[in-house]
Amino acid sequence: MIVAIALSPNGTAGQGWGRAPRVAIARVEGGRIEAWAEHDIRWDVLHDEGSEGGHHARIARFLKEFGVELVVAGHMGPPMVQMLARMNIATRLGVDGDARAAVAAAG
Repeated sequence: MIVAIALSPNGTAGQGWGRAPRVAIARVEGGRIEAWAEHDIRWDVLHDEGSEGGHHARIARFLKEFGVELVVAGHMGPPMVQMLARMNIATRLGVDGDARAAVAAAG
């Protein structure tokens, strides 16, 4: 399973999804992280540049590019949850603390 997790500036989980400065993409198999790559996406800056629809499209392209099946985050707004559901991407919200542990538990 391919999992995306929002990372706080210090690298922990718990960041809001649409304003995350960094995102990690992980490949999880059998509860083990087999691959982990962090991306400096700067959605915290880009969020207020342009329209909400444009920002959601940016996020959708990123998720499609990496084949993400599950998004893990501290929180996200209802419109983003709905968009991900339409894309058949599951969400796991309310996570915080160690990002790798959160991904392993979710995957």
